[in-house]
Amino acid sequence: MEITLASPEGLVVSPAFSHVAVVPPGATTIYVGGQNGIDATGAMVSSDAADQSLRAVENARIALESAGAGLDDVISWTVLIHQDADLRAAYGAVASRLAREGAPPLVTAALVAGLGVPGALIEVSAVAAVVRG
Repeated sequence: MEITLASPEGLVVSPAFSHVAVVPPGATTIYVGGQNGIDATGAMVSSDAADQSLRAVENARIALESAGAGLDDVISWTVLIHQDADLRAAYGAVASRLAREGAPPLVTAALVAGLGVPGALIEVSAVAAVVRG
């Protein structure tokens, strides 16, 4: 029993993302809600898009670990970047943390007009799957 990430024939092959994930029955699926660049007290870590991005992924890592998973167990990321953010800085910082050996996770990214947390320039959410046994 294993989780499969793939780019089927007929779709572009990219080292940055896969197109499909198959999670077998019995695997544990973990959903991480939107994470921003805030610290444990709720304070924004910086007004810099790259700093916020790194903290948002770190917050996702903390949430994943609390459920017995890690960044390498993520099968799908959603990355929302505020339209006023430096896109290269924000996504560049996130992309460096999402990369991994083997098949990459699925990624959906979008520029948005606003996020729920005042001052937030990025929000990431994740779906992870772990085969225990």
